[in-house]
Amino acid sequence: MKTDRNIFAAVFSAFLLAFPLAAEGGVSVSVSVGGDFPMSERIPDVKGSSGSSAQALPGGFGAVKLGMSVDDVKEMLKQDSRFGYRGDRDVSLLPGDNRVLIETDTSRTAPYSYLDRCWFQFYEDKLYTITINMNRDKLDHYSVFSTLCEKYGNPVSLNPDKAEWRDGSVIIDLERPLALKYTDRAVFEKLQADAMVDKTAGEKSRENFLEGL
Repeated sequence: MKTDRNIFAAVFSAFLLAFPLAAEGGVSVSVSVGGDFPMSERIPDVKGSSGSSAQALPGGFGAVKLGMSVDDVKEMLKQDSRFGYRGDRDVSLLPGDNRVLIETDTSRTAPYSYLDRCWFQFYEDKLYTITINMNRDKLDHYSVFSTLCEKYGNPVSLNPDKAEWRDGSVIIDLERPLALKYTDRAVFEKLQADAMVDKTAGEKSRENFLEGL
């Protein structure tokens, strides 16, 4: 089933690239994977992500911006009751590279908020990922998806799991069931490159061990 899902994702992405806005009024897509992952989306009739009508991608959510320090983000969260931030009790230290995580839960303080649980992850004291879980009792995936398309153009990548927009500095993912993720692209690519170096070093160490048997 996993192989079938991967094949579907590749074919689906190729279809979207070949026919980004083939039909007037947008392209309607309705598919399902394995009978348990329905997807029904209508891509709004907007210009592509490089079109003149598309806005630049935002550098964060509301007043919380990627690149902010831990203290600056704490202050912004205190000022915005939508996040339900309770102070340092919501701050934790992740293992490795001194990474800080702030996790908030609006169900404790603002049960009628459009937001649900939110995560703010830092690298070297700078905010590089914001993940916003939205309240599915008040919002639906298609409303958020179509709004993002209208504001920022069509996604550069679309599959049954997520839609992605990106520019030179920001990556925005709309993930199912209903989560919005903002990522500092430069930090993300640096961490990816570092992970590849670590993996290569690990593989070399394994080879050296096996050769010495």
